[in-house]
Amino acid sequence: MKITFLGHAAFLLEADNLKGLIDPFIDGNPAHKIKSKDLTGITHIFVTHGHSDHLGDTVSIAKRNGSVVVCNHEIGYYLRTQGVNVSTMHIGGKKKMEFGTVKMTNALHGSGIDTDDGLLYGGNPGGFVIEAGGKKVYHAGDTGLTLDMKLLECENIDVALLPVGGNFTMDVEDAVKAVDFIKPKIVVPMHYNTFSGIKADTDYFKKAVKGAEVRILNYMDFIEV
Repeated sequence: MKITFLGHAAFLLEADNLKGLIDPFIDGNPAHKIKSKDLTGITHIFVTHGHSDHLGDTVSIAKRNGSVVVCNHEIGYYLRTQGVNVSTMHIGGKKKMEFGTVKMTNALHGSGIDTDDGLLYGGNPGGFVIEAGGKKVYHAGDTGLTLDMKLLECENIDVALLPVGGNFTMDVEDAVKAVDFIKPKIVVPMHYNTFSGIKADTDYFKKAVKGAEVRILNYMDFIEV
């Protein structure tokens, strides 16, 4: 599997039968040099929650590519009204898909959807364990540290994508604890330095993490597992 960092909490996953985006905040992201229209051949989009920096450009990308959007029921209800093809699930659910499996995990956060008519209820926030090409990737979504992460040790996660920016999510110190709970082979910090309120010292994070390889990715960097 190839995992490319698209800034903030957005990633592109590529494996057999999968060219998937997670939380595609593209056009409004100050770090981006590409535009959402440049993303082609997208088979799936995974949306952890309804906030605009995660739901992002899901609608336009999905409609242009005919992508299947994997999300919770409430976000799925909203996306159907926008003409998007969705595959809904909820926390603890696991399903087989063309590329492998996806499981939705708990997250401690909010999920409201900003619309022209005001804020819509976006259901429970979550994360995903995505298995494709014989590898497992855990995207935590936006979350605080939770003891539920200890359960992920049994998943034998190859790559964990964890927020470290603080304020809205775990900070670096709590993310270090999360790594100890999850015990992934590789961990990639995300959701930091995009805005002034989520600054983080990822060099400290790399030094503090024990038992996992830390990969600090810049925009458009990728890893292969």
